[in-house]
Amino acid sequence: MDGRTLASAVGPGDTVTVAGWVHEIRDLGGIAFVIIRDRSGKIQVKFEEDEMEADLVERGLGVTRESVVRVEGEAFEEPRAPTNVEIVPSELETVAPAEPELPLDPSGKVDAELPTRLDNRTLDLRKDEVHAVFQIRATILSSARAAFDDLGCTEINTPKIVATGTEGGTELFPITYFGEEAFMNQSPQLFKQLMVGSGLERVFEIGPIFRAEEHNTPRHLNEATSIDFESAFYDHTEAMDACEHVIKRAYAGVKESCHQELETLGLAEDFTVPTDEFPRITYQEAIERINATGELEAQLVWGDDLPTEGERALGSDVDSHYFITDWPSEIKPFYIKDHNDDSTLSTGFDMLHPRMELVSGGQREHRYEHLVAGFEAQGLNPDQFEYYTKMFKYGMPPHAGWAIGGERLLMTMLGLDNIREAVLFPRDRQRLSPWTHRNT
Repeated sequence: MDGRTLASAVGPGDTVTVAGWVHEIRDLGGIAFVIIRDRSGKIQVKFEEDEMEADLVERGLGVTRESVVRVEGEAFEEPRAPTNVEIVPSELETVAPAEPELPLDPSGKVDAELPTRLDNRTLDLRKDEVHAVFQIRATILSSARAAFDDLGCTEINTPKIVATGTEGGTELFPITYFGEEAFMNQSPQLFKQLMVGSGLERVFEIGPIFRAEEHNTPRHLNEATSIDFESAFYDHTEAMDACEHVIKRAYAGVKESCHQELETLGLAEDFTVPTDEFPRITYQEAIERINATGELEAQLVWGDDLPTEGERALGSDVDSHYFITDWPSEIKPFYIKDHNDDSTLSTGFDMLHPRMELVSGGQREHRYEHLVAGFEAQGLNPDQFEYYTKMFKYGMPPHAGWAIGGERLLMTMLGLDNIREAVLFPRDRQRLSPWTHRNT
């Protein structure tokens, strides 16, 4: 709207036009206040029966909560108002009325269960706390991009429709592509490796990934956001350095730019930016430390993947972000390079928050013969990945990289209980649209 002033910019003595949603109505008899909310905050509008035309007062008191309105008027200083200023209106227009009965309360005075919130996500985002989460999410992504600029990366966008899965297996969503079977991509892994061999050398991508895992937990999604990095002439240790830089930059960006959002979430006082180096613990040390906690019914042995309870026990023991390095080669993907002096140990690593895993990465196998052998060792047909493998015949440099789960990063940073709170419209086993629950 021409000439619109945001709520946060209204000052005493200004003649303004504001537009937004009706957040609250307080009728005190003879005098009433309508709180208008826009993207910048809230502003109070005062209606006095003895000082205004009856029609204007009637329209002001007749609006319903969450209706979109436009208000013209003069602003005055008022210490009792939420922002120390209020508008005395000369005109009010209801641009889009809201039904009186709302499926949830955007003011937050009445709580709603998570399924109800997700069924009505647009209304849910009008709640200050939910709005704050997604402002912080945006800052995390912009801060990550700034960190990648620090590292000299080129941003890329890779296909999300593919002929074969990144890692094979059954965790693929099949689709029909002009009469042929295709899949939603599990990861940009293979494409980003090809890009480091193209001469771009150092690349990143922030985009969706799709995994047909039948999980139904507070930390799994079937469509997620992956923050990917890959660099030529990097080994696994340098890749971990880059990962640590991006995580710290994300925290620093939120600390610097999102004070109000952190205040809204009650996190401002305790929110800290990691400054120490993230500990690097070998897989062998990790299973020994987990076993020593006594939290698991059965002791872990070499070759076991780390169960959720084990990760939590170790995270509690370490009490910071940390890396687990030197994983057994047999439990890492085919494209992860083994150590030169011990083929039973991979250069793969994971990076974890005390609550859960955030990152998987490692140095990649850049030698053609070893790469093909890795496919075969894991029961995959190299011929199905020829578009990928043949490029390793034409001068593929040593390279390393990783992927961060974007929603998990946000979830752990803010202490959210459920990963679905970190994504606008979650896709999981039960939810294919904001309001549709599938029978499973």
